[in-house]
Amino acid sequence: MDKTRYDIVIIGGGIVGLATAMALTQRTKSSILVLEAENRLAFHQTGNNSGVIHSGIYYKPGSLKADNCVRGRLALYKFCEDHNIAHEHCGKIIVALHDSELPALETLEKRGVANGLEGIRRLTASEIKDYEPYATGVAGLVVPQTGIVDYVAVVHKYADQVKEAGGEIRTNSRVTGFKKIGDEFVLTTPSGEVTCTALINCGGLQSDRIAKMCGVDPGLQIIPFRGEYYDIAEEKRDLVKNLIYPVPDPRFPFLGVHFTRRVTGGIEAGPNAVLAFKREGYKMFSISAPDMAQYLFYGGFWRMASKYWKIAIGEYYRSFSKKAFVEALRKLVPDLDINDLTRGGAGVRAQALTPDGSLVDDFRIVEAKNMVHVLNAPSPAATASIAIGQSIAEMAQKNFGLK
Repeated sequence: MDKTRYDIVIIGGGIVGLATAMALTQRTKSSILVLEAENRLAFHQTGNNSGVIHSGIYYKPGSLKADNCVRGRLALYKFCEDHNIAHEHCGKIIVALHDSELPALETLEKRGVANGLEGIRRLTASEIKDYEPYATGVAGLVVPQTGIVDYVAVVHKYADQVKEAGGEIRTNSRVTGFKKIGDEFVLTTPSGEVTCTALINCGGLQSDRIAKMCGVDPGLQIIPFRGEYYDIAEEKRDLVKNLIYPVPDPRFPFLGVHFTRRVTGGIEAGPNAVLAFKREGYKMFSISAPDMAQYLFYGGFWRMASKYWKIAIGEYYRSFSKKAFVEALRKLVPDLDINDLTRGGAGVRAQALTPDGSLVDDFRIVEAKNMVHVLNAPSPAATASIAIGQSIAEMAQKNFGLK
């Protein structure tokens, strides 16, 4: 019979939840349970990303993203080496397509230096070809710290570490109810009630709802953005050696369509970023009326829409038009042809949105008595997962009074 009482319950079996559980089992003798809603770990954001180990070049120095990405990247590379997880330290280039993008490219270079990245350097138009023979642009940046990895394999190794240390993990255990009885929390799941004295919410796409269920005002709402990918035909994979990125639009927290070589094989192109009509809507026509109603009746959504509607139209156009998607990619690699791509998978990003319409760019963690709620952990959360997990574990130790 399953145990029903634990010191700490972590909601969410993605990479942040498992990294947090792993860190806690290394710091405390407390009994720990991870509850995952789906039938397997890494089902949502973790299992549907592009598998990039980010360098930290994009993030404002001193931000949680920058600090955790740099520390987490180093820790992740070591973890993969120690546990024989397939990964490559391959580097990438960021390409400026027009002279108007050169100031933004320079800003990225300065951020990289400020964040401690060594070996990054500017590339002339001709030097781009030394790294990516089929790429084109007016200038570029080479970023040697970037890599690729199988994040699902990483999560399962984190899970192994948790279980070896005495922690427990349950799948098919979506939390559907919460109540506080004395100094304890009682969580309702399909397999029965679970009691705990402390709770950590790493619920990703459902994190704001979980916080509200627990009586905590998240101060934001999760808006789902779907990112769609195309796969490059095997006979054209020599067009891309490693990773090719454009200079991102600084107004938008997405990196633009790009090329990524996957450690498991193949080349992905994408993603775009379109508003999803369902929080877990991986298909173009996946619709949830309750999910849509929740953000359509949220003032912050309409304030965001008024700022970004022109960008949104372009993203939707690329979503429905393969030709438009390929045209965006051909700006980076002109030799690419529409017949070289087939529609691939998609991921959904849990993007936090504040009431004033601002897209939350940094990690957002809210504490309450005996609770920690991770409310915004977008990219580079996977890269930074070990560092984030350690930070949350340290926060939990203080909040929960753990020895």
